[in-house]
Amino acid sequence: MVAPGNAPIIAVFASDRGPGDPERASMMSQTGTYFARRGARIICLAENGIIPVPLITATRAAGGHVEIIADPSIVLPPALAGVAMEVIEPREERIVRLAQLAKAYVALPGSLASASALFATWSAAKLQGGTPPVVMLNRHRAFEVVRGYAADVLAPGLAGHERAVQFADTIEDLWARLSRLMAEAR
Repeated sequence: MVAPGNAPIIAVFASDRGPGDPERASMMSQTGTYFARRGARIICLAENGIIPVPLITATRAAGGHVEIIADPSIVLPPALAGVAMEVIEPREERIVRLAQLAKAYVALPGSLASASALFATWSAAKLQGGTPPVVMLNRHRAFEVVRGYAADVLAPGLAGHERAVQFADTIEDLWARLSRLMAEAR
C-alpha cells in the first residue's frame, strides 16, 4: 500500500452509458477495487450526466480516494455523498485540469464519450509538456482499432510510443503495465 500523500493519481476514463460491453459496470467495479487496494488515487471526469458510479463506489468501498472533475450539470447521487468534486464550466478547462492532476491514464471499455475525453486529456497534457502513460483495457477487443492506429500511425511519428500507449487484457495486467510505466516516468 502506498501512503496517501505519495499515491499516484490516475485518471480513469469510463462510462456505463450507451451501446457497448454489458460488463462495463463490472469492469469499473473490479478496477476501482483493485486500484484502491494498491493505493492509487482515482480522478475521473463527469459530464453530460455521465458519472462512472460503479468505479467510484467500488474504489471508496475498498478504502480508496476518488476525485471528480465535473461540468455544472452533474448532481451526485446520495450514494456518492462526500466524494470530492471540482466543478469547472468550460470543457477545455475541465480537460486541462484533469491533465494537470493525473500522472497516468486508464481507459476502460465504454462509450465514445469516454474515449474522446481520454484523447482530449492526453492532448492537453502533451501541450503542457507531458506525456502521461496510457493503458487501455482491451477486454473483448474494445480498443483493437486504437491498437492498430498506435501501431500504424503513432509508431512512425512518436518515438517511444510503446512507453506512452499500451494495451492490457486483464485488470491485473493493466495495473502491472501502469505501475511499470509510472515508475519509468519518474
